[in-house]
Amino acid sequence: LVMFFYGSNGKSDPVSMGNKVEHQAKNQVAYDIHLPTDLGMLYKVRLGLQSSETSISQLSFHHFKMQNTSTLDTFSLTINKTLPLSLNGDRWIEFPVEWPLKEALSVVTYHITVFSRNILTKRNVVHMTACVYGTHGDTGDRSLLWSLENVHQGEDSESFVVAMDAVELGELDKVVLLISSKTDCKLDIKKLHLKEALKDDPIYVFEVNEAFSVDANNPKIQKEIPVSFVIKGDKRKNDIDNNSHIEGSQPGNLTEYTIKVYTGDKRGAGTDANVHIILFGNEDKSEVFQLAQSLEHQDPFERGRVDTFKIMTKKIGSLHSIEIGHDGKGF
Repeated sequence: LVMFFYGSNGKSDPVSMGNKVEHQAKNQVAYDIHLPTDLGMLYKVRLGLQSSETSISQLSFHHFKMQNTSTLDTFSLTINKTLPLSLNGDRWIEFPVEWPLKEALSVVTYHITVFSRNILTKRNVVHMTACVYGTHGDTGDRSLLWSLENVHQGEDSESFVVAMDAVELGELDKVVLLISSKTDCKLDIKKLHLKEALKDDPIYVFEVNEAFSVDANNPKIQKEIPVSFVIKGDKRKNDIDNNSHIEGSQPGNLTEYTIKVYTGDKRGAGTDANVHIILFGNEDKSEVFQLAQSLEHQDPFERGRVDTFKIMTKKIGSLHSIEIGHDGKGF
């Protein structure tokens, strides 16, 4: 058994449940542990098994009690959950720490939708986990290839949903994938969608678009994926190559986008040419827009400046790419 303690200033290293206190009651085990003094106010505990290799099939937790031996502050919680210990099962339980006069976070179920090409046919030999990071910490490494839901398979694409219980993470920031395999193979992953199971939005989209060559004799492949954009109701946010920022909202049958273009700071980076942009969505593409009327500057696209433009276009669905360019006129 191992535990992680999350505080307002960070999280602890894994705490091994090794120092048992003598004279245990039946079905009750007590431990003495030492936590860093700089963790801050504790708000979450993650409890699980460090290794997936175990002969125990299931382990049931009924109650958890924690007491600071100096201040005698005590936290107590009835859990009544059974931890799946199969090889690909989720091996972690998370719960919030509740203190008087302080509102605790909630435990929520997250749905991770994986869009790929060939993972399902290799799920018996591949082990893939995801660690999701947000403003309230992380989930730890959770398996993505167990208890799959809403499985869809086509000739060149597939998708499936994995449910994950965790203390609410706040705004999501990134996902770290860990991939290993018993045999040499190539896994083609397109993207991940992540949202709370009971809510339609926000949907956090993590674009991957990468084929991973997995070697059975090499260590796990680790891939860090920052959030690409967020779909929230009728609003969409997107960051493109750190150079353009697009926000969309949908009044009526039109979508308004705010486009920020960051012109580089190298010599000759600016242009006097006529700049255009086209937006591409999963339902349609926009018309060609000339980016001429900057909200900040009379002469846009000067070296080292940021120019903001607003455009209105028909609904194009979920934005996935843009074309931006100019006609080559002027300097």
